[in-house]
Amino acid sequence: MKEIELKLQGEIKRLTNKTFKFDERVGDGWFSAVYFLKTKDIVTDYFPENIVTMQFFQKEHAVLCGTDEVIALIHTFADKPEELEIYSLKDGDEISPFETVLTVKGPYQSFGYLEGMIDGILGRRTSVATNVFNVVKAAGLSGRQKPVIFMGDRDDHFTQQAGDGYAAHIGGSTAQATHAMNEWWGKKGMGTMPHALIQMFNGDVVEAAKAYSKRFPEDDLIVLVDYNNDCITDALRAAREFGSQLKGVRVDTSRTMIDQHFIRHPEVLGTFDPRGVNAQLIFALRSALDAEGYHHVKIVVSGGFNEKRILEFEEQNVPVDIYGVGSSLLKIHIGFTGDNVMLNGEHQAKAGRKYRPNQRLEKVDFLE
Repeated sequence: MKEIELKLQGEIKRLTNKTFKFDERVGDGWFSAVYFLKTKDIVTDYFPENIVTMQFFQKEHAVLCGTDEVIALIHTFADKPEELEIYSLKDGDEISPFETVLTVKGPYQSFGYLEGMIDGILGRRTSVATNVFNVVKAAGLSGRQKPVIFMGDRDDHFTQQAGDGYAAHIGGSTAQATHAMNEWWGKKGMGTMPHALIQMFNGDVVEAAKAYSKRFPEDDLIVLVDYNNDCITDALRAAREFGSQLKGVRVDTSRTMIDQHFIRHPEVLGTFDPRGVNAQLIFALRSALDAEGYHHVKIVVSGGFNEKRILEFEEQNVPVDIYGVGSSLLKIHIGFTGDNVMLNGEHQAKAGRKYRPNQRLEKVDFLE
């Protein structure tokens, strides 16, 4: 990952223990690697008075997320958590390779069995936050920051939506697709129409939009226009029908399809890949809307977008107003490591590891 240059906006408040809904079996070690559980038993028998310091780090330039979830996990399932000393960075902090982001000090048998879960939480949430951050940064390359909608609901297990949505929020996404994705930070999901709605009206985009507008008059009307694989024709039909009421059109053409516009204009083929949502299609759509005076209609694109594709669009000044991004934001590419680096006040760690103090860490008490 490239060096992070863009600063996150605003102060992120810590989440409280009440935010999270943990499985009670965590306390029974159900989700912990068995060797941690066996170590807990041995340490309890042989070294009941031990005090260790465990520190966590990763190896990328990244946007940290998951610290509040981890702290709540420890406070919920550690033995005598009030006796532990926890120092942590905050969700949303930009972090460097090998920078210590969290330390926990106390008896190993109190919290050590949670190590793998802590790594997993930090790894997933930080990966999503960093992915979103990079996409948002790419979407602002032209100098005008374009909104990014997090559409990851169909790309992973639904039980991950709340945490992933929060991580996307930390990374800078503008909106999330489901209510669950907004649960931890108190907002609601947003969305307009899927292809299924248009199907119910036998493929008539305008009739589907009329029904949508009647049922949800308070919403900005954004019409999905690729159902018939003829985006420009259907976008103009919607614009002529709704005029100033139409706020935008969304193009979601499959990467295996070539829009009818290029079938009607084969002379342009041969110099670019005409499949899916491509730059030439969006230029042609913008031109067609503007030619009839619909300058106000925004263009939303979705379908296979990632940082690389957005950068390509922005470098070409493709007239996109909003990006919808899904699966690429859920790639888990950042792994955290927890190490015991201090034992009873003395340096003690495996070869290659050592205690790495970090002045940016702050002491964290219970987040009730």
